[in-house]
Amino acid sequence: MQPRIPRPTVIAAIIVGMTALTLAGFLLPALWYEIVHRRDAGRVILALTGVAVVSALYARLLWQNLMRRTAPAHRFGLAAIAAVCWALPPLLGTGQGWGNALLVPAGLIAVALPLRQAVIATAAATVLTPVYGALLGLPPLAVLYEATGVPLGAFSGYVTVWFFHVVQELREARAELARSAVGEERLRFARDLHDVLGHSLQAVALRAEVAERFVENDDGRVRKELTEIQTMARDAVRDVREVVRGYRATSLRTELDGMSAVLRAAGIRCERPEVSPVLPAHVHEPLGWVAREAATNVLRHSSATWCEITVRTAAGRVHLEIVNDGAGRRTGEAGSGLTGLAERITAAGGRFDAGPGGDGTFRVAAAVPAKGDA
Repeated sequence: MQPRIPRPTVIAAIIVGMTALTLAGFLLPALWYEIVHRRDAGRVILALTGVAVVSALYARLLWQNLMRRTAPAHRFGLAAIAAVCWALPPLLGTGQGWGNALLVPAGLIAVALPLRQAVIATAAATVLTPVYGALLGLPPLAVLYEATGVPLGAFSGYVTVWFFHVVQELREARAELARSAVGEERLRFARDLHDVLGHSLQAVALRAEVAERFVENDDGRVRKELTEIQTMARDAVRDVREVVRGYRATSLRTELDGMSAVLRAAGIRCERPEVSPVLPAHVHEPLGWVAREAATNVLRHSSATWCEITVRTAAGRVHLEIVNDGAGRRTGEAGSGLTGLAERITAAGGRFDAGPGGDGTFRVAAAVPAKGDA
């Protein structure tokens, strides 16, 4: 079972919360010193206001960009954060940690700005921040820390947002794959149901018509046809159940036997072709579906008098060709059966062709690779 990916808003809230903890590590020690030790109301109010403004703006900008709600106005929010952070050290002194405030805007540079502008801004901040820190009197080690902290902070902010968007896209892709799988299964079920019931119901209707013709003068023939109808109905129920389970396997030999028998019962001259007993197992199902659908189309959409079936192996492929003389007398629309057959044969790595010939015939031809891994 694949791990469940949390909702995007949950992940974004976690990222914003972790970022708030990082900001706390930068600013709260200095703020704590102002409140507990210096106890100057003016300084405390200034410090609290500055930290609150920075934290609120930072969290809002980060959240908006995580949710892909970017806007040109965000650069003004970044500028406001930078102005407050660069104003706090000279106003409150660089001692007791206020110099760390200079690094706070770095994490939002690549978040609030387009990538090209972010690269330029990061390069400029990497130079200006340590210079400004040196002018404020920060010790050399702190200046070096500022010089390395700016590009690292900008890169960290960019990677954080990028990873979040990748995870969100992964979640959307998984949902799309799930929808696609459901759609494919629906198409498979609809195609199989059409192929199974279309042929079976057409055969049942044909047998019923034959029984009706003999109902007054041949009781034995009527009983025979009714027995065939019962058998076909039971087979159709079994086939539908197998389709629902997704386990149906069609045999070319069985389908050709049934096809020739049904067409002969309809008064169409048709001989069952010889099928080699050494045909590869994997060709039976796709070619069996072709035989089933072709029989249904001959009965439903034409007034053919003969049908010729050929099965042969040549050029590394197994070929099935079904030709009838009903092209000039075809009635109605062919439906979706031929489209479904083309999809089946293509999925099996083969070729499919169907259409009228110049001599009044209608030809259905399919060829699948003789080797299963082809």
